[in-house]
Amino acid sequence: MTALDRILPALAGLAVETAAARDGIPCLEVAAGNLHAVVARLRDEGGFETNTFVTAVDRFPAEPRFEVVWQFLSTSHLDRVRVRTRVPGSDPRVPSLVDLYPGAAFSERECYDMFGVVFEGHAGLKRLLMPEGYDHFPLRKDFPHQGIEPDRLYREWDRRRHVRAAETSP
Repeated sequence: MTALDRILPALAGLAVETAAARDGIPCLEVAAGNLHAVVARLRDEGGFETNTFVTAVDRFPAEPRFEVVWQFLSTSHLDRVRVRTRVPGSDPRVPSLVDLYPGAAFSERECYDMFGVVFEGHAGLKRLLMPEGYDHFPLRKDFPHQGIEPDRLYREWDRRRHVRAAETSP
């Protein structure tokens, strides 16, 4: 029995499409509105105990622009499954899965920080790698590698550093 043969009965009644991945891992494509229900069934009935990653793929200039991808691991069945959903570039939002997989909290924050995908229901969704106040999402294909104005932030940090140094020096 393949992983997909085991997974599909657990998802009966839910709108799910299967896709072939190059590495052989089963991939399920779902609408963002069905994501939470599909993943809950994968966890509860499919035996996928662990979320191994959350990321996004920027398909710019295509619309829907972002493909958000989750991968899950079943240690009891020794297999994996990926779940993908597409969201528009104008307002990329998907439900958070932290209530199902608490370990996904940092992966969701990283995906938000790098791509700007908002995980609705995530209690602590804030920048993880980039500084607060940074106006860009570095892994987007339209990220301006030249011509952004990072100096505004650096000048402010440097000013504060000099103020702190002056306050602490004898």
